[in-house]
Amino acid sequence: MRDGLYTVTQLNNEIKSMLEGNPSFRNIFVQGEISNYKAHSSGHHYMTLKDEGAAISAVLFRSDAARLRFRLQNGMHVVARGRISSFPRTGQVQMYLADLMPDGTGALHMAFEQLKTKLYAEGMFSEARKRALPAFPGTVALITSPTGAAVRDMVRILGRRWPLAEVRVYPALVQGADAPADLCRALSEVNAQGEADLIIIGRGGGSMEDLWAFNEECVARAIAASQIPVVSAVGHEPDVTIADFVGDMRAPTPSGAAELTVPDKEEVALALARLETSLRSAMLGKVKQSRQWVTHLDERFSLRTPARKIADQRAALGQLTERLQLRTPKNIVDEKRLILEHIADKIQIYLKEKIDVKRKGLSEATVALDALSPLKVLARGYAVAFNPQGKPVMDSRSLAAGDTLEMRFARGAAKCSVLETRNTDEKETGL
Repeated sequence: MRDGLYTVTQLNNEIKSMLEGNPSFRNIFVQGEISNYKAHSSGHHYMTLKDEGAAISAVLFRSDAARLRFRLQNGMHVVARGRISSFPRTGQVQMYLADLMPDGTGALHMAFEQLKTKLYAEGMFSEARKRALPAFPGTVALITSPTGAAVRDMVRILGRRWPLAEVRVYPALVQGADAPADLCRALSEVNAQGEADLIIIGRGGGSMEDLWAFNEECVARAIAASQIPVVSAVGHEPDVTIADFVGDMRAPTPSGAAELTVPDKEEVALALARLETSLRSAMLGKVKQSRQWVTHLDERFSLRTPARKIADQRAALGQLTERLQLRTPKNIVDEKRLILEHIADKIQIYLKEKIDVKRKGLSEATVALDALSPLKVLARGYAVAFNPQGKPVMDSRSLAAGDTLEMRFARGAAKCSVLETRNTDEKETGL
């Protein structure tokens, strides 16, 4: 490049560097209307942002376009966030978009997200700080517009479901510049009175601008500071406000809040009827058991009356007297004598049995011996000869003629003289 002389490429690159080097152009918000919009097949979106006096080309690349929650179209007023640069090939200055928001709600949306991030970091959305709602509230405070359809629906549903609860309406502005301060005043008033068991704060549906009072920081902090549990019931099911995050419960609609915060009298009546039946059954069972126990005690104590006690003691005394009478010295001696006599009888019987056994044994031995006795032989007609020395003569050769012998018979004996001896063969027997 010669001094002061640029090629077109050099110039466009220099312009590009200057634009990208400016910190103010790195994250800039531009308000305008979309025109010449074209969605390319590559997924990139090309458009022109314009107002009454000027226009600038813009491109939204596919990765950033995936985060959009609405469709782009020509004529849409938006707030675009991005950076300013140029395309060197054509030298065209353009805006590279990072995000797009519909104009009007775009600024509110940014404020919503910023406050949401701030309060979340402070822990105001934490479940740990949320309180349980009373099961059977006696007084319900409604902070809402006194003329809207929402308050009529809530009063009607609360009265139908749980007529025992007293419903108090605390009128407040729910839309407009003065609404946030009025909502904070009503919350402070309910807490100062301290008579309500539950607060329902909300309104019917509307645009984001209509519901914006419930996105203000002062209202969020007033809800968080309430000593009474707060139910946020703002708009319809898709509507989400900061009050929903801070409240102890979020209801999809004001009518839904009335349904969720009080019990149904019909269901409670059925539950009580079941409990009554169960309690009655338990009580009847307990009474029956107690009656049986009382009857048992009565039977036991009837046997323990003084008269019964005296009779039992008298019977016991009589038994003791009889026992003592039987235990006199004479009776004891007689009893011991009877015992000794009984023992003596037992001994005599035992000894007799033993003697009989022995006698029987002796008799048997005697019979056996008797069978072997010489007398038995003599009884059959035989005699035994004894020499003068009293010994039986077994051999005739021991005798001589003239010897004197004593002959013994089965009965009696006789003196005899040997006349002659005769020897016989030993095998010969005279029997």
